[in-house]
Amino acid sequence: MSHPREPDPVLFFLGVTEKERGFFLREIRDFFEEELGMIAFEGPYFNFSEFTDYYEEEMGKPLWKGFYVFEKLRKPEFLLDLKYLSYEIERKTSTSEGKRRVNLDPGYITLSKIVLATFKDYSHRIYLGRSIFGEVTLFYKEGTFQCFPWTYPDYRTKEVIDFFNKVRNYYKEKLRAYR
Repeated sequence: MSHPREPDPVLFFLGVTEKERGFFLREIRDFFEEELGMIAFEGPYFNFSEFTDYYEEEMGKPLWKGFYVFEKLRKPEFLLDLKYLSYEIERKTSTSEGKRRVNLDPGYITLSKIVLATFKDYSHRIYLGRSIFGEVTLFYKEGTFQCFPWTYPDYRTKEVIDFFNKVRNYYKEKLRAYR
């Protein structure tokens, strides 16, 4: 019989989509570093418009995307607070016409998966509370992260998977020191 136990703390990251290259690092990073510690890894930074035009009507084009992993381990349920912090910062940094200048997608990494937070429900997402759904977007198997049919195209690239494999190794060492 299994018994209840607290999950291991996790490592948080942001997927950042922006029109103005470097906007996040110049204007926003400090808000997140207060809660999550310094940026431990900066991931691939690429032309997001090559993957989708979903945000272009609101934000313009081309759009750039990068990943930023923070050093502090936190409980997984902090994802709910992080999603709302991201939402508030998106709103506060919007243009006078109410258009976002940045899209912030929070998530976390464990040894077995990468989880993203969203306000949008869909068949493969589970409700976490406070209007937020969770999506396991990558899972770890046979020495690398693997995709699901619903994994976003940018998360499917070799460059992004290699990056998260590297982050997983960092997380594994931090977790070992934590225990």
